[in-house]
Amino acid sequence: MAELQIRLYQDDDDEDVKEIFTLGMSEHIPSSFMHILKQPLPQMILVCVFCALLTSSMSILLPILTVTLLLAAGRQGVSYMFTKYIQTSLNQDLNHIRQTYLESPNSCFWVAESQDCVVGTVACLPAQFENCLELKRMSVKKSHRGQGIAKALCRTVADFARERGFQGVVLHTSVVQTDAQKLYEHMGYHKIREFVVPEVIARLTNFTILEYRLNLKQNCD
Repeated sequence: MAELQIRLYQDDDDEDVKEIFTLGMSEHIPSSFMHILKQPLPQMILVCVFCALLTSSMSILLPILTVTLLLAAGRQGVSYMFTKYIQTSLNQDLNHIRQTYLESPNSCFWVAESQDCVVGTVACLPAQFENCLELKRMSVKKSHRGQGIAKALCRTVADFARERGFQGVVLHTSVVQTDAQKLYEHMGYHKIREFVVPEVIARLTNFTILEYRLNLKQNCD
């Protein structure tokens, strides 16, 4: 692996950070769409529409065309959901990283740099849990995955929290981010709860968010 440096975010990193986050989130659109297709409600709707049109039209072409259009509309719906989340995240903190993470107590934003290029990001903020920090904005360029960068970023947040006397680190990931789940569990995180995103499309498709916690006190024993 090329020499890796984990360093504090600088203002010149702004565009690279946004690009890594946007591309990373967009990668989950296909897997999220497949997750939706595996759910009972969407399957039932597609089957009912197909059978109803087949019975009424006595033609195979119309139901196939209609189901195809419904699938395309569903894919667009998932894409819209992710686009909305990306824009919300940009407005919430990624458009003003310095103010959100570097000028606030117990908060920080780091980038992973390899061969003078930003290839990964991670941040943390005080969590709603008492005496915990929340790991946020973890993302690594697809071309640089499998090189231990994500693990290094995870350790950076854990060390930051431990140095400041926090007892744990919490984070959220989605049901479709299976690689992320394996990484966090390998790093010592334990799943503490699951909940469904409040948006209507997420409720209808059982799009679940997983919450993990790393207990730093145990790691220090």
